[in-house]
Amino acid sequence: MSRAHQNGGEPSQRMLRVAELVRHAMSELLTRGALNDPVLDKQVVTVPRVRMSPDLKLATVYVLPLGGGEAEKVIDALDKHRKFLRGEVARKINLKFAPDVRFRVDEDFDKASKIDALLNSAQVRRDLSDDETDDDPSDDDQRDNDAADNQTK
Repeated sequence: MSRAHQNGGEPSQRMLRVAELVRHAMSELLTRGALNDPVLDKQVVTVPRVRMSPDLKLATVYVLPLGGGEAEKVIDALDKHRKFLRGEVARKINLKFAPDVRFRVDEDFDKASKIDALLNSAQVRRDLSDDETDDDPSDDDQRDNDAADNQTK
């Protein structure tokens, strides 16, 4: 395996494929209700992404409860059932080694909403509207025509 992956490079095609298989297996287990846990019974949990280590022995599963509430309780509940989930994922996907599973809260949706809020702020809208009037090519053509008319007069 290439050393670029160990230095923070792009994940290999195999890492992406295995991560997607783990994501599908994990989301199926969570939607099927395979876990008997009161915290998980009350929450609908999504699995937006999974990251695999280069040796495919560690899967970091990013989860997010819908509505965003009680994320830490959901992580704790999933950590309690980590061994069961690892075994079920190993049965569903065919790998030489079953990857260890760790759970993290997915914060990409929070980051995206902050970026949307920034882009929709009044200051940014004002700056964008100023740039649009400055960059309008028809205005440049009009200025060129006016300059040519002034030179001929």
